Amino acid sequence: MKNVGNHNSISKKLLFSLALLVSLSLNTFAQDAAEAPAAGAGDPVAGKAIFNANCAACHKLDAKMTGPALRGVADKYDKAWLYKWVKNSGELIKSGDAQAVKVFEENNKIPMTAFPQLSDADIDNILAFTSQPKEEAPAAATVAATGGATQEGGVSNNLILGVLAVVLAMLVAMLFFVKNVLNKIAAANGVEMPVKEKSLPLWKAFAKNQFLVLASTIVMILIGMYFIYGYLMQIGVDQNYEPIQPIHYSHKIHAGDNKIDCKYCHSSARVSKNAGIPSLNVCMNCHKNISEFQGDKDSTYVEYSKEFYTAEIQKLYDAVGWDKTTMSYTGKVKPVKWVRIHNLPDFVYFNHSQHVTVAGVECQKCHGPVETMEIMRQHAPLTMGWCVNCHKETNVKVEGNDYYKKIHEELSKKYGVDKLTAAQMGGLECGKCHY
Repeated sequence: MKNVGNHNSISKKLLFSLALLVSLSLNTFAQDAAEAPAAGAGDPVAGKAIFNANCAACHKLDAKMTGPALRGVADKYDKAWLYKWVKNSGELIKSGDAQAVKVFEENNKIPMTAFPQLSDADIDNILAFTSQPKEEAPAAATVAATGGATQEGGVSNNLILGVLAVVLAMLVAMLFFVKNVLNKIAAANGVEMPVKEKSLPLWKAFAKNQFLVLASTIVMILIGMYFIYGYLMQIGVDQNYEPIQPIHYSHKIHAGDNKIDCKYCHSSARVSKNAGIPSLNVCMNCHKNISEFQGDKDSTYVEYSKEFYTAEIQKLYDAVGWDKTTMSYTGKVKPVKWVRIHNLPDFVYFNHSQHVTVAGVECQKCHGPVETMEIMRQHAPLTMGWCVNCHKETNVKVEGNDYYKKIHEELSKKYGVDKLTAAQMGGLECGKCHY
């Protein structure tokens, strides 16, 4: 009989392969379904961007601002109601909705901006972002205390230094031992050691040499005069003076990272002789809604803890009488006794507006890189020589100044130059700076 193969075996193999293929397909579909976000769940990453663009001006996640804290708001209210509230809260309040009226009254009846441009999907994304759990601060890494720094091999530096000290002590002891042995050998062989003649003490030899005494006296007098002159010239010069203020203010954070213009706070520098101390109301323009320091985890400017900066903001609130819980002023104010840093003598006249507005001098020219200073200090010496050198080196901007055009042309011909310095314009006259 002719053998044509085992048909049952082939059928079983085909059925097994088909079942395996169907099983793998079902597993893949199940994984894709598990990884896909549920409909209406929202994307927290996209929600963060929408929140920062539309909501962050009035809301925080974990603290009350103009509006309430929004973390977990999706668990407090019905989603359909939240859609209506976000798109037009005013209309919802006018309709007499009890929940809308209650929320409105709980937040001091401050109207909320309507956002009709936000779709339901956008609001879902925002709710997904506000529903994320609060991130806990990472625990500080603990470092075990050791007796000294260790190298890569694990050997202590103190141990290596100790071994070297022992070896050095052994070498010194060996030298003394060898010296004693040599002295004994010399004495046994009758060798007499030479006796050193006593020489005059150094101070007696110096006193007998009249030329050295005269030259040394002149040198000592000149050195003394140099140091006395240097000390007297530093009287009244407070360069690098860095006092501690009653409220810590970081120029590095405000002028550096946040790019706040110097003249926003010191606005009188444009129009007045003095730059002025900013009113605390200027601080409250921003800190009315910034009650906690957040910082940036990727930044290196934070030299103090977040709790320290937040406590300093609270000092500002205590001074102006601001209650951050009710978002209102209490009327109880306290004076802040700022410590003055830059202080010129009474007989010196300096006008900020003349330099800032007319001459266009940048603040950093005199005050240094304030955007890098955590604590403000006096950068320049503010001496007369320092001011005179600046007037000799700084060119006056004569372009477009028709009022002094004739004077500029005549002085340019007189000095044979195209650019005029402040000194050539009369910046070295005594009456310019002294009464």
